[in-house]
Amino acid sequence: MARGDSCLARVGAGVAIGGAVGGAVGACYGTFEAFRYKIPGLLKIRYIGQTTVGSAAIFGLFLGAGSLIHCGKSY
Repeated sequence: MARGDSCLARVGAGVAIGGAVGGAVGACYGTFEAFRYKIPGLLKIRYIGQTTVGSAAIFGLFLGAGSLIHCGKSY
């Protein structure tokens, strides 16, 4: 990132990247768990969606918080 980037832009980018990575991991994990526990029919899609959104939110939160903490440091 360039020197002139604002802290808000860095935190926003951290949340976006964390959400994308968390969503991908959550979708894979949710699919695995849905088939592992033999969740029936359309409940399988609901379970995968809940896992994806939850994982995306958690990853996004932590990567955004890490970006915010890291924002004040200059190297």
